[in-house]
Order: sequence, then structure tokens, then C-alpha cells
Amino acid sequence: MNWNETFGPSCQPDSEAISSYINCPYWNDLLSYLEETYGAASRTEYSRCSGKPGWNVKYRKGSRGICTLYPDKGFFTCLVSIGSKAADKAELILTACTPYVRKLYAEASPYNGSRWLMIEVTDSSILQDVKSLIDVRINTK
Repeated sequence: MNWNETFGPSCQPDSEAISSYINCPYWNDLLSYLEETYGAASRTEYSRCSGKPGWNVKYRKGSRGICTLYPDKGFFTCLVSIGSKAADKAELILTACTPYVRKLYAEASPYNGSRWLMIEVTDSSILQDVKSLIDVRINTK
């Protein structure tokens, strides 16, 4: 059973249920990073979006969105938006990123001035890429 069937709109999962479903060490690593590095707060929300329906976890620092995390079996997807102000810095760090993340960035068409990257976090290198892109996003004003 997939995520949105396991936890329907009226069955909000708690953090333990989400972590157990994902069953991936990178999940807790990223959560700790977001909370300890940025003091970010999480909020679990239900989305009916056709791209990734179901419960997701949004991280914010104050009023600013950092990323949205979508659970999957054995991995998770991290949505990071890179705006036009952060594009130059992001493109500099992309040279050190995995070929997978570089390709996602190159193929992401700007929408309302931002590139919306849906990054499947399946290994530690991709996790590091996500952290680097979040750093660029947060440290660009």
C-alpha cells in the first residue's frame, strides 16, 4: 500500500509513524539538521495535489518556507525551491552536487521565477546536496 492509502485524509500520522514508514536513516538526519541548524519548525499537512498526494511535512523558519518533505517507502522526496536571487549561488554549488541533482536543476523550468526541485533522497550524497541547496535558499535574501 502506498503512502496516501496507508494514511488517508482523516488519518494524520505522527512523527514516529512517518519515520517508521520511510525507514531510512537520511530522514532523521535531515530533520535534525533543519531543526538544529535553522531552528526550523515542522508542520504535517495533507495535500490533494496530483503530483504527490497525501500527508507531507513542511519546514519553515519564521514565515519563510524552507522545504517540503514527502514520505515514500525506503526514501523520501524533498521539494526545494531555488528563487532567482539564489540561482547564481545554487549554480556554483551544483558543480559539487551529484549528477542526479545537477540534471534535476538543469531540467527544472523556472516557474514564477523559481526552480522547484523534487529531489528523491535515496543516499547520503543526495542528502548532502539537499542540505547544500537549503543552505543557499536560507542564506540568500
